[in-house]
Amino acid sequence: MALIELSSSHLKCYHLLPLTRTPMITHVGFSRKIEAFTRRLPCLETTIIKRKPSVFDSYLRKRINCLPDTSYEFAAMLHYSLSYWRLKAGFSYHHAEPGYVMLTYWIANEPCMLPSTATHQVGVGGFVINENREVLVVKEKCPLRCSCIWKLPTGLLDKSEDIFCGAIREVKEETGIDTCFLEVVAFRHAHQVIFEKSDLLFICMLKPLSFDISIDALEIQAATWMPLDEFLDQPFHREDRMSKNILDICIARHENLYRGFTANRMMSKLDERLSYLYCGDI
Repeated sequence: MALIELSSSHLKCYHLLPLTRTPMITHVGFSRKIEAFTRRLPCLETTIIKRKPSVFDSYLRKRINCLPDTSYEFAAMLHYSLSYWRLKAGFSYHHAEPGYVMLTYWIANEPCMLPSTATHQVGVGGFVINENREVLVVKEKCPLRCSCIWKLPTGLLDKSEDIFCGAIREVKEETGIDTCFLEVVAFRHAHQVIFEKSDLLFICMLKPLSFDISIDALEIQAATWMPLDEFLDQPFHREDRMSKNILDICIARHENLYRGFTANRMMSKLDERLSYLYCGDI
């Protein structure tokens, strides 16, 4: 396997390379089954490649950084190596992040075992109801079908953000209301939602800690505390089976007729990290 990380900001440096538009590389790795090289450029204005210590990654590839001093020499070495491994280098896109694109090439004559890029996006929604049986709802400022519907505050998780933290943050950003997490009461799993990715939406029961609304005018048309019966009486929520079932579950939880999943923080010996297990009463 070969990997290339190509920083989009380095496209202007391509003219520095002789004979080929192959991007410059910063470190190379080898193992018995996998030969890999990856690329991340720290500087725009120099062709000198700095050496870094050898490291092992999670696939036990040893990254060896005995590289030539200049990008010219390394580009020539890389071009020769690829020609040796394959007559034609069949790189394909793996994933992209702001600032770089990852290209992959499986060298061995066997099925590629490199894990695919992320297949899902993760969203959260917050059901917030006060002592007057009023639900915190929003109208989104978007050209979608939901733009005229009063709905629960929802949004996508940020990178490395916990589910319950994302729900609290989204409610705060959209409405200005502070909340605390009670339970995950349901989640929806759908496919081909955006960019051909699947989607997980976790519905969280939140308790309000403040009551004065202040909307995010860039994203939200309006937000209000709406009487529960009025909210449920909207044609969309009466006719859409998914929405109706989600709201029925939230109401049942509010009336203590249903229990969802709480977040239990614990350590796993698999990775020696603290993480959250969402489950019923233990």
